[in-house]
Amino acid sequence: MASTETTAAKDGADLAGLEAGLDALETVQTGRTPFRRTLTQKILPPLVAVALVLAVWQFLVSSGIAGDPTKLPAPSDVWGELRESWLEGTLHEYIWTSVSRGLLGFLLALAIGTPLGLVVARVRFVRAAIGPILSGLQSLPSVAWVPPAVIWLGLNDRMMFAVILLGAVPSIANGLVSGVDQVPPLFLRAGRTLGATGLKGTWHIVMPAALPGYLAGLKQGWAFSWRSLMAAEIIASSPDLGVGLGQLLENGRNTSSMSMVFFAILLILIVGIAIDLLIFSPLERWVLRSRGLLARS
Repeated sequence: MASTETTAAKDGADLAGLEAGLDALETVQTGRTPFRRTLTQKILPPLVAVALVLAVWQFLVSSGIAGDPTKLPAPSDVWGELRESWLEGTLHEYIWTSVSRGLLGFLLALAIGTPLGLVVARVRFVRAAIGPILSGLQSLPSVAWVPPAVIWLGLNDRMMFAVILLGAVPSIANGLVSGVDQVPPLFLRAGRTLGATGLKGTWHIVMPAALPGYLAGLKQGWAFSWRSLMAAEIIASSPDLGVGLGQLLENGRNTSSMSMVFFAILLILIVGIAIDLLIFSPLERWVLRSRGLLARS
């Protein structure tokens, strides 16, 4: 009898501990993160990293370890290029020319890649027919599409968008296919039981459940869009196209101005980081928070 009571008490304590653990997991932090923690955990680390890179860069130039100064300019020379572009009013033109093309091309790729990914994921015959082609296109370097796009479409914005689409659509479609493949079958059966079939089931069941994989595909699709655009701007130059960041990089190479080359590289890097921080990181936090995987801050 005593053994039975001891076992029951132990089971009750285990159950209470399990409930407490589940309650702790479901507890959402509603208070805002203190600014001091945000400063020390999110702002200072990247600033310190940038400062260290600049310090090492300046040391390599000043000590002569880098060799010929025309091959590795000092940070002050790159800053001079930035200042000159700002004073001339061309800095925002360089950035806007490339960013507007990249975002518009990515939106077009999103409009094409999303339904394509759904069809490939849900229709077995289509998947068997073009699934391997999408995977092959995703592994093909985007720069390979620039010469045929120039021949087919000429030196214009349509050529730029064609290269972006060919680079980004396969990544977006494959990301969605991967997300749909990871949807638990129980979700689909429950949706059918509740009458969510066809487009309704796709919108209310499949897409929300596949959102993590889809978002990963979107991030990769943007990366391919941006790289495809830079390759197109570097290779295909024309006065009618304006001067984007890729063309700026090519201009620096043609004039043997390494300060301009590094200036263009830094701008390309900064824009890519900014798009990720302003668009994709908030989306990723929202997805994780909606699934209880990230506390509110």
